Amino acid sequence: MIGLGAVYALAGLVFAAFAVLSAFDRDNPKRLGNAGFWGLMALSFLAGDRLGDAGNGALVVGLALIAGLGLLGRGNPDTTTPAERRALAERFGERLFIPALTLPVVVIVGVLALKPITIGGTPLLDPKQVTLVSLALAAVIAAGLGVILLRQPLISPLQEGRRLMDTVGWAALLPQFLAALGAVFALAGVGKAVGDLVTANLPMDTRAAAVAVYCLGMAGFTMIMGNAFAAFPVLTAGVALPVLVGRYGGDPAVICAIGMLSGFCGTLMTPLAANFNLVPPALLELPDRHAVIKAQIPTALPMLIANMVLMYVLAFR
Repeated sequence: MIGLGAVYALAGLVFAAFAVLSAFDRDNPKRLGNAGFWGLMALSFLAGDRLGDAGNGALVVGLALIAGLGLLGRGNPDTTTPAERRALAERFGERLFIPALTLPVVVIVGVLALKPITIGGTPLLDPKQVTLVSLALAAVIAAGLGVILLRQPLISPLQEGRRLMDTVGWAALLPQFLAALGAVFALAGVGKAVGDLVTANLPMDTRAAAVAVYCLGMAGFTMIMGNAFAAFPVLTAGVALPVLVGRYGGDPAVICAIGMLSGFCGTLMTPLAANFNLVPPALLELPDRHAVIKAQIPTALPMLIANMVLMYVLAFR
């Protein structure tokens, strides 16, 4: 059965390729730092389950030290020039979108067609991870189509991937680290502490007030944490489950789904979501590093209000 382990192995091999390519990039004076950083990431995906808690903790400390000491630099992989890319765009036109459009098509096929397949009574794909496995398969197929369509060397997807990861740098790992931080907070009982603090100091004697506290809390805590995945277990354990579900009998599926979306509203408004809000201005060389946040706030606030209305209407039938 193909499961999440295969996805981790694929990601680990990609990061290992980034590390090897970085090590041989003599145009990058910090190539050893890059090689070490992406090598540790590869080790995490390939053998993290065998390193134990102490080993994984040391790995995270190593990543933090490499990034914190400024040992990462932008590589200079062999790639096409801007003039060559312009010529390819003019030559292939709308066909350039074929690899990108392949991704959702393959994922849908995987979920609908491959999920029911069994071999000897065993499912071909892990039913719990079929979407992620299909997405990994789609990424491989899309990269292959891009190489064939543009007649590029086989190494080009890895070189371009390394170039992008070197440009984004350590911020590319923020979602993973912050999601892990949310899990740590949940295990440490932070959710209960936050719930006790909120219920003791904020009025939640009506359903509408409780909905507002949860949605606004998800957005606010996400702005502090930088990621809705870190805020979700804390606010859900502290407010949503004991109050909205336990006291008012709300539908947990609706509450959690809309609550997560409320957290994403906070993501749109915080510089701590660096990979979303600070990296794009850097890549586009915008003069205002907060330009993305300023453009997103007028959308985030109305969406947050709409989420509160939807939760109040849909979760308590």
